[in-house]
Parts: sequence; C-alpha cells; structure tokens
Amino acid sequence: MARASKNGFRGTLRGTAAAMAVAWTCGPGMAATLDITGVAAGTELYDAIAGGSLLREQTAEDATPSTQELLAAAQADYARLLAVLYDQGYFAAVIKITVDGVDAASIAPVAPPKQIDKAVIAVEPGKKFSFAKAEIKPIAQGTELPEGFATGQTASLGVLKDTVSAGIEGWRDQGHAKAALTRQQLTARVPDSTISAALLLDPGPRLRFGALTIKGESAVRRNRIQKIAGLPVGQVYSQEQLDLAATRLRRTGAFNAVAMIEADEIVAPDVLPITAQITDAPQRRLGFGAELSSLEGLTLSSFWLHRNLLGGAESLRIEGEVKGIGGNSGGTDYRLSARLSRPATFNADTNFYALAEIEQLDEVNYFSRQLDLEAGIERIASAERTYSLGVGLRIGETRDAFGTNNYTLLTLPLSAEHDYRDNRLDAKDGYYARATVTPFLAVSGSASGARSYLDLRAYKTFGTARPVTFALRGQLGSVYGPDLAEAPADYLFYSGGGGTVRGQSYQTLGVDLGGGNTVGGRSFVGLSAEARVAVRDNIGVVAFADAGYIGAEEFYDGSGQWHSGAGLGLRYATGIGPIRFDVAVPTSGPETEDNFQVYIGIGQSF
Repeated sequence: MARASKNGFRGTLRGTAAAMAVAWTCGPGMAATLDITGVAAGTELYDAIAGGSLLREQTAEDATPSTQELLAAAQADYARLLAVLYDQGYFAAVIKITVDGVDAASIAPVAPPKQIDKAVIAVEPGKKFSFAKAEIKPIAQGTELPEGFATGQTASLGVLKDTVSAGIEGWRDQGHAKAALTRQQLTARVPDSTISAALLLDPGPRLRFGALTIKGESAVRRNRIQKIAGLPVGQVYSQEQLDLAATRLRRTGAFNAVAMIEADEIVAPDVLPITAQITDAPQRRLGFGAELSSLEGLTLSSFWLHRNLLGGAESLRIEGEVKGIGGNSGGTDYRLSARLSRPATFNADTNFYALAEIEQLDEVNYFSRQLDLEAGIERIASAERTYSLGVGLRIGETRDAFGTNNYTLLTLPLSAEHDYRDNRLDAKDGYYARATVTPFLAVSGSASGARSYLDLRAYKTFGTARPVTFALRGQLGSVYGPDLAEAPADYLFYSGGGGTVRGQSYQTLGVDLGGGNTVGGRSFVGLSAEARVAVRDNIGVVAFADAGYIGAEEFYDGSGQWHSGAGLGLRYATGIGPIRFDVAVPTSGPETEDNFQVYIGIGQSF
C-alpha cells in the first residue's frame, strides 16, 4: 500500500468493485489480466486513472512485456496514479496495486515472480476536495487566471500549477522577466474536504533587453544573425518579442535549432542580456516529388536548395518540373526556376527576393513559352499574414485559336496571404485567404491591364470520436484591360481538372468560339465543398462536389457557362500529410468523352 503526505494532508487509496480487465502476454503461452477497481468505468476519473497507468500501457494488444517489466510498471504506478488523483482533486485516498495477490511495492525488483496471472489496481478515491480559499498576489493588470482557481471549485493540482504560471506570465508580459513564486501556503482540512491556497509572487524589477550574444558554431555571419533576430535591444523586455526573434531565425531555414536563453544575472540597473544558442542546418538539400492523375498523367518535380549562399542566410532554390507525362491534357509541360531570398534586408520582417523562371505550357487549347524576371520584397507581418510587392518583366510567345502572339509586359505583382489553418496539409479548423493582383504595362503584343485572382478556404470540424470536417473553397479570377483576342493566352482562365472541378476533363471549359475552337476566359469562378469523415485514426473518407464558371467578360456577369463534378475519396494519414485518392464524375455542363477521373496525391485537395 502506498500513502502520500504533502502540506499537512495525507492521501490513501483502496478499492472494492472490479471495473476493467485487460489481457497481456507475459511470455510464450502465458496470459494475465489487469483489473482497475473502486471507480466506476466510463467516468472522468476512471479514464484519467486508466490513461495515467503504466500498467495499462503494458497491456496493449501488441505489447509483450516480461514479468520484470510488468512489476516495474506496477511499482511506478503508485507515484503516477497519485499525481493523477491530485490533479483530479482527490487528496485523501489510498492506492493498492497487487500482482497475484501480493502487494507490488513489497516485491524486490531484482527478484520478480516467474509468472504473473493477475494484477489489480485498487482505488478508493474518497471525497473530492474543493478550494475554501483561492488567493494569489500580487498579479499584473490584465492577467487572466484559470476559472478553476476560485472558492468552491475543484482543488486540482493542475489548476494550482496553471495559476502560478499565469501569474508569472502576466508579470513577464509587462517586462518583469524574473517574476517568480516566492511562497505557497496550502492547508488541507480533511473533514471538510477543502484546501486553502495562498500564493505569493515576487514580480522583480522591470527589465530591458540587453545585447544579443551568439553561441554556437555557425557559417552565418554574427552580424547577420543579430539583424535577422531583430531583438529590440534597449526596449522593455517582452516574451512575445523574445519568441519572435527565435521565430525569425528559424524561418530562414539556415538553422536546425534555435534557443533564446535569458541571463541568470541582471546587469545593473535593469538590463537582461540574451544569448541565442544556435545549430546550423545542412547547407544543401535535394528533394523530389510526384503526383498522378488519370487524365493529366504523371507530374515529376525536383529541387536543389542552398540555405546560406553568401554567408548571410540567403537561400537559393533551383526547381524543375515536368508535367503531363503520359497524360491526355495536351502535351508535356516544362518549368525551370531559380529564386534567391535574403532575410532581413530592410528590417527583421522584410525579405528581398529575386526570381527567374522559364516555362513551356502545351495545353489542350493553347501553347505558350514565357520568361519571367522578377524582384521584390516580402513583408511577414505575423506568423499568419504575409504580403509581397515586386517588379517584373515577362516575355512570352503564345499560340491559340486567335493565332500566334509575341508579347512583352512590365508587371507589378502584388499579393496578400492570410493563413489561419491549424494544419496546412490537413486542415481541421480555420481559414485561408490569398489575393494576387498583377497590373501589367504592355510594351508590345497586348494592351495594358491587370490580372487578379482570389482564393478563399474555410474549415470546421464537428465531433471527437469520429470527427467530420467540412471544407469550403471559393476562387475568383479576372483579366481587366485587353480584349479577349489581345490578352496573353497564358493569363486567361480555364476550368476542369484537379485544381478546379474534379470529374471534368482538364481545362475542358473555356470560351467557345465555334468551329471547335476554344480559348480561355477573362472571368473565372470556382466553388468546392468537401465532407471529410475520419473512419479510423489514420483512415478517412471524403465526399465532394465542385463547380466552375468561365466567361468572356472581364468580371462575372453570368453570361458565361458553368460545369460541375462530384465524387468520393479515401485518405490515409502519414507523417507528411494524408495520401489522397479521389474518383470523380461530371455532373453538369458540356458533355465530355470521359466518364470519370482519378486523382492521387499527398495532402488534401485544398
């Protein structure tokens, strides 16, 4: 039997009625059972005890522990389960764990029994304790304490810990980096099942950031590390600013590990030095990717990345892609690009980039070759919000139903991205929005104008046992300025395929000129909806419906044409995102030769 004493109270646990039995394997041909008694199955307390038991883990179907391992688990469970009970507010109780009727605590670990047939965790929780007094002082203005830290609420050990943490963080948020708990008085009255808690904090002095010291070998120059971190030296200490400095260093990709360490001693009178402990990531990286569609064929991609090209955490990414291999969506497409990014060019949250890209698109309704040269800045306003502004030169040659066109454009690409998804590859909640506007000045071959595109996505999950996630997506595109015949063919919009309407042939919907000739439209609308149901931990099914609209007009007015598709899919969760398998059929719109389409990839469709 195990007993515990802390701050004037004592806990004992003892059990009566059996509540659970689980089988484990002790050796070849040997099976044993585990009973948890004294607590009703299905209650919150029962689930907490079962979840906190090491014996419970050792009884999993695929576990094959030895008797020595089982005995060690039983002896460790005394302390583990006592902590669970304290966290649930039970401070006067007894735990007794037996193996084949013998108290596990009395068996020498070096002399375990040769066989174990039955183990019992007997629990008598006693009465649940509540707070007779809940006081913490002083607290900083605006500090939000846990709701459970109040008179009459359950006296949970976890609530006490969270209250202390909240009190300290409240002071740290106002610059008191050395705030600490200096005294705690916990008094238990067993007859009343109450605890009186009085906590005293010492805020310490209000501090300012001192100089940032770099520790660790790095190929990135020290002055560049300090500039990228952007620690506001001399300003009032802020945990948010300290975390942000670490985030800035990590997002460069140049470092495997970053830790911001506060000095133990304050430099008179109110300066707190900070040390950045860093470890470099491998400077070079090579990657490959593949995606398969029954219509669009096989897509292969590869990239080479240098994370510290010039010693200032500059990244150079060279990427190539071949698309449409063996497909039925035109010919084979090629793309080769190089992008140089330099973090903290103008300030800690503004990066510079330069891009060069050559692309050939052999599509169903047009052919194009283009060269893009672009340079600009990227502003990272927060972890969720990013904005960019660039200046570019685009030179292209296109062939479509209107003939061959050679054009040269000066461009001003603008973009804004808000990403509040909980997981980019498999979102369950949140939303995503990306807007791009590219005004262009025609040097030759076109009229001046602007191309815009908006992508909105929203996610909401219901339930816990078998959660259902509803996902919605809306797309809106427009080409303003040049007439349909003058607009660059690769700036126009089509609908159909994996990125727009599944079940419809790739780019099957455009503007019909008659005589079997089709070109892209100047306006585009895309709508998608999915219901994602988790069948098991790593398997899910999806039902979806997509619709798309293409019009010859600059902005949607309904004079164009819609088409749609729907289908079912399977998802298999992996560490890098779900593997996606979708089968879709067309449901409305112009008739197509194909009855269904198959899509395979990694990550959700949107």
